[in-house]
Amino acid sequence: MCFLSMFLNTLTPKFYVALTGTSSLISGLILIFEWWYFRKYGTSFIEQVSVSHLRPLLGGVDNSSPTNSNSSNGDADSNRQSVSECKVWRNPLNLFRGAEYNRYTWVTGREPLTYYDMNLSAQDHQTFFTCDSDHLRPADAIMQKAWRERNPQARISAAHEALELEDCATAYILLAEEEATTIVEAEKLFKQAVKAGEGCYRRSQQLQHHGAQYEAQHRRDTNVLVYIKRRLAMCSRKLGRTREAVKMMRDLMKEFPLLSMFNIHENLLESLLELQNYADVQAVLAKYDDISLPKSATICYTAALLKARAVSDKFSPEAASRRGLSTAEMNAVEAIHRAVEFNPHVPKYLLEMKSLILPPEHILKRGDSEAIAYAFFHLQHWKRVEGALNLLHCTWEGTFRMIPYPLEKGHLFYPYPICTETADRELLPTVFHEVSVYPKKELPFFILFTAGLCSFTAMLALLTHQFPELMGVFAKAFLSTLFAPLNFIMEKVESILPSSLWHQLTRI
Repeated sequence: MCFLSMFLNTLTPKFYVALTGTSSLISGLILIFEWWYFRKYGTSFIEQVSVSHLRPLLGGVDNSSPTNSNSSNGDADSNRQSVSECKVWRNPLNLFRGAEYNRYTWVTGREPLTYYDMNLSAQDHQTFFTCDSDHLRPADAIMQKAWRERNPQARISAAHEALELEDCATAYILLAEEEATTIVEAEKLFKQAVKAGEGCYRRSQQLQHHGAQYEAQHRRDTNVLVYIKRRLAMCSRKLGRTREAVKMMRDLMKEFPLLSMFNIHENLLESLLELQNYADVQAVLAKYDDISLPKSATICYTAALLKARAVSDKFSPEAASRRGLSTAEMNAVEAIHRAVEFNPHVPKYLLEMKSLILPPEHILKRGDSEAIAYAFFHLQHWKRVEGALNLLHCTWEGTFRMIPYPLEKGHLFYPYPICTETADRELLPTVFHEVSVYPKKELPFFILFTAGLCSFTAMLALLTHQFPELMGVFAKAFLSTLFAPLNFIMEKVESILPSSLWHQLTRI
């Protein structure tokens, strides 16, 4: 023990400065790495390593594994629900690549679409615009290869090559989507595509019952024709001919009522809101806002907008707090809470608390991508209704008091899916857009711990540098107190063991 006392007495203030400074530097580096890892992957690196590698070595049991058949069935049900909730959908209001997305790139130098998003679009094109019998028609055989081509210029060249052989509807689609630099040019190409598409549709319709091959060809021709007419209606909407667009959408929904996968009713809702035809909007909602049908931000927030419209022009939070909410105001607030529970990311974009970007070609329902797509087209409709945004601003945060644990239990909908952040990071350009995350993740323990350790050791280093003698006294007193129990034990051992044996042990 004399050796320990001598060692402590020989330590100089410079040693304490170096010790505390080094500790502060190391803990600071750990803090920076932990923060970067948390921002990138949403979890703590130390916690992840502990759970993945150290826990199995220590004999830990995975709590997530089912313990009986009932829990197994429950887990299976929740997994199926999670998969369905995290399905990526085609954006019903997606922009034109050549006339809109590419123009944005030319002006800003930024790429608005991610590789993952464009790859999903390529898969959609191959699913809807090709079939096994394409080799029977030379132009379709060329287009089948074109949809698989990654290079945009190669796709455009292939489309021109197909048109040299015959009038090919899918070739016109590709040129309208990717080569046309204005909506007017795209509309001209889609009008040519309609003529070619209708001819193919009529021919395949007559032969659809002659075999599986003809049935697949008719299904492909149907998808092509519906796609063309829907995009033509969107061109009319973008060019200001909204009533014409509404008529085209209604005719298309009557002609092909079973093709709900295109979600044409969402295009119709947006156009009707532009016309301020709220009675027809309510009629569409009455048909599609049904418990048996999948929901969307467009459905939920449009329903909330209509109910808010009835009371928002006279709504005052001060008056409401004094007299209470009327029945109509309560209905509006409940509709807003319902919409916010379905997609909690939308209000920040509608209230312009977060900047908008161009919507992606695919969206994840209840995710940030869907919120961007909705707000991009519907913000103007909320602004047009007097007081609607004020009512939203006063009431939307109340939703989170109703569902304090959204990942575990929902209120009107299923619990909020945990996969949205990961999928949205793939769909959205994170280079210039910060993905909205819900619920907000608390900082992991190890980030807080390393931040505290770094601050404490940095303060010790500063005090030791400024007051070396005083801090040396404190350090020696602290170490003496820390080793006091050990000194007491060693003294007891010395009194019990023979001195000769203790001398031999100390020599070892």
